Amino acid sequence: MFTQRLVFPASVLRGRGAIKHLGAMCGRLGQRALLVGGARAIASVEPQVADQLDQQMVSYLGADTLSGECCQQQIAQLAERLTRQGVEVVIATGGGRALDTAKIAAVMCNIPVVTLPSVAATCAAVTPLAFRYHANGQFRDMLPLANGPAAAVIDADLLVNAPLSWLAAGVGDTLAKWYEYRAIADLDNLSGLSGVARTNSELCYTLIKHFAADACLAVQQRQANRALEQVLDAIFLYAGLTSIMSNGAHTAAAHALYEGFTACDKTRHIAHGLLVGFGNLCLLALEQRSDDELLAAIALARASAIPTHIDEFAPTLNEAELQQIIEHSLNAADMANMPFDVNYQQMREAIARVQQLSGPKS
Repeated sequence: MFTQRLVFPASVLRGRGAIKHLGAMCGRLGQRALLVGGARAIASVEPQVADQLDQQMVSYLGADTLSGECCQQQIAQLAERLTRQGVEVVIATGGGRALDTAKIAAVMCNIPVVTLPSVAATCAAVTPLAFRYHANGQFRDMLPLANGPAAAVIDADLLVNAPLSWLAAGVGDTLAKWYEYRAIADLDNLSGLSGVARTNSELCYTLIKHFAADACLAVQQRQANRALEQVLDAIFLYAGLTSIMSNGAHTAAAHALYEGFTACDKTRHIAHGLLVGFGNLCLLALEQRSDDELLAAIALARASAIPTHIDEFAPTLNEAELQQIIEHSLNAADMANMPFDVNYQQMREAIARVQQLSGPKS
């Protein structure tokens, strides 16, 4: 009998001011806490983290800055530091790559991790999955983890202060939950779990469609509002549940194209969700959806600050480099999830159609 193991985060604290519960949460998990993440993320949260731990008399061991990719070297170095310093609870902040590095290292050391995302760029804060890369930034694989985060702290007052491009990335990655899962789900053979995943993915789309524009405005004005909270729930909770329920098998051509972009020096530094967001549009074109549907998706992407033309994120990309990206995407594991074979010509034509409908770079 096949056994499917679903791994959920133990606790999720969400809403404005959620960070005020961080200390109590950490105090139940351990007495020696280390903050890890990118330099900018640490700078944005460290005073509050230190104060929260002090209130609960949890020893704050300081901050450990992660640099580079979520690659084996970074993971091994962090795991060694966790062991050497006797860390009992890891507080991970930053974006997906920092959170994933911390999640893997914490699992290796059998230490609980509390995620405190400083940007709403992916659902990494809640999932028992990690995207691993090679040291140069090229995508390697998606790694299932034995444990999920002990807690995820999703604070709208913190996340509203991140640049708009990070929220746009989160929206792009979240929209993929619907566009991709819809493309690969077999409606005639939906089980309970796959049905829940599909329902969650559609809810992600619905929330983004209704609230993304106002959420983007909240970030531009640096003032959290209800729309932002709804979008954050979509990015972290409902997108995360889609990933958990599908055991990571929810990705398709949009993520495959993203993986292709990481094979190119000119595009691998672009945020995951922005590239996936562009890939979503190409997926719709691959499915031969109508111009009206594509134009509506392009309008939603634009309202969410997601690029709809390669010139918006790689204006000097040439045809040879685009060919390399497409060829790499065709060999990506995520492309194999598509319900039909995709060849080079189809992908090239899909990209061209999206860009033609998008019009010239604004």
